[in-house]
Amino acid sequence: MVEKGRAAVYEGLGKPMKIKEYPVPEPEPGAILIKVRRANICGSDLHIWRGDVDLANLGQPLPIVFGHEMIGTVAKLGEGISTDSAGQPLAVGDRVVYRYFFPCGRCRACLRGDDAACPMNSFGVYGLVEEYPHFGGAYADYYYLRPHHTVYKVPDDVTDDMAAPANCALSEVIYGLDKVKLSFGETIVIQGAGGLGIYATAVAKEMGAGKVIVIDGITQRLELAKAFGADEWIDMREFKTVEDRVMRVRELTGGWGSDVVADFVGFPQAMVEGIDMVGNGGRYLEIGNIAPLKTCEIDPSGLVINNKSIIGVMLYTPAYLKKALDFLSRAKNSYPFEKILSHSYPLEKINKAFDDALKGKVSRATIVP
Repeated sequence: MVEKGRAAVYEGLGKPMKIKEYPVPEPEPGAILIKVRRANICGSDLHIWRGDVDLANLGQPLPIVFGHEMIGTVAKLGEGISTDSAGQPLAVGDRVVYRYFFPCGRCRACLRGDDAACPMNSFGVYGLVEEYPHFGGAYADYYYLRPHHTVYKVPDDVTDDMAAPANCALSEVIYGLDKVKLSFGETIVIQGAGGLGIYATAVAKEMGAGKVIVIDGITQRLELAKAFGADEWIDMREFKTVEDRVMRVRELTGGWGSDVVADFVGFPQAMVEGIDMVGNGGRYLEIGNIAPLKTCEIDPSGLVINNKSIIGVMLYTPAYLKKALDFLSRAKNSYPFEKILSHSYPLEKINKAFDDALKGKVSRATIVP
């Protein structure tokens, strides 16, 4: 009898995902079949579910299995795979995290060592679920890790809940703060205390930030930000207007503005607000806005006159996934990582998980197949 696995199938905007079964594939040479242990609902997944990102309009054929932030165990190893990307022996049953995108290795970005900027990363992330190997997204029993991947064993002292966000939120935050050159003693403002914003708070402290200011409007998120090292916080229910929040940042930075402001909100207007919070010579890190054709108006002269820079970041290079795991292992007793994933749902409750996340009932949900 052919072994089968379940998958939550996404057919398009406004349609509930359906649980279907598909044959479990045998990995080709260089590939790995992963048994999924946790699959988180990332902010970008919510953009798809809400309709901010219409995959069909972007040329993505449907139906698919989506989702990307996950941890799993090795179910089967393809021929030629005996170690992870750090050279550690890899065997069936080992817990692993892995990049979910596949740079081409041949373009200008890849050849200069910056494969996070490869234009192919956005293509082929999700394959058609009705076609072999079926399991191309996280919301399923299995995930097919194609050849030419990046994969790392998870340290024994890092739990599933800690490691599940490593291959997206945490790695991207570490990469982004490196790209924006956050330096020892500098001030950073973090817009949004969701999963990425919470990680950014802790990472910024570990990088030596002199002051970390977090902006959000949900009590649970602000409390979590404090636990992860926030020095100051701006509650949007108290500071209700853009002007109020910008002025508060100025007050907290001696009238100068922040050295770095990082957007983890994902709405264009947050960018306008954040740029105003940047001090002269400062940098704005844009990670949150991934929905195409959503725009905002800025005054470019403010960038020129005040020597401000904008740095956009999506994804990360291979070493940063290993850095994320090392950080979790090293800092496990310093921050309450176990609190980031607030609610878990079985695969058959995935539609409820998305609806709860969209309504703000959970800070970050995880699917446990």
